[in-house]
Amino acid sequence: MKKLKITFNSPVVLGFIFLSLAVLILGFVTLGKSNELLFMTYHSALTNPLTYVRFFTHVLGHSGWEHYIGNAAYILLLGPLLEEKYGSKKLLQVIIITALVTGLVNYILFPTVALCGASGVVFAFILLTSFTSFKNGEIPLTFILVAVIFLGQQVYEGVFLQDNISNLSHVLGGIIGSVVGFKLNKKR
Repeated sequence: MKKLKITFNSPVVLGFIFLSLAVLILGFVTLGKSNELLFMTYHSALTNPLTYVRFFTHVLGHSGWEHYIGNAAYILLLGPLLEEKYGSKKLLQVIIITALVTGLVNYILFPTVALCGASGVVFAFILLTSFTSFKNGEIPLTFILVAVIFLGQQVYEGVFLQDNISNLSHVLGGIIGSVVGFKLNKKR
């Protein structure tokens, strides 16, 4: 009988999850100061070099265990499938693009709101996953249903609920996942 071994099957996804966990622990140790300095985007001076760093690193920061676990569960569920299908480089590009777009939009449109967390990345992954069985010239019904259910919920909550959740980041992440999914699968 063959011995079972644990494999590092999805380097980008696992790297992202472990890095986010380290950032979360660092946030607890520093009483949130590390998040404020490096892992949360907000309207800070454009002359501050960290403003540009935070446009990318805010997706690594989380407000607490619940926030982290919610995002990590989706990323661990969907990410390996996406990394296997599209490759590590493409998946890393999706994460970076999502971070930049959500960071910039938050900076420009919501100058009084700080943003942290990987929810935009989660929604990019959700919509990108719905394209896994895409064929040129067709739109998968699964994509339409996922878009209506997930993005519709975010639009509804963004309009009618006052909570501490950036629904716009979710919608932007979903749009990025949709566009990338369509473009990547159109070429195949």
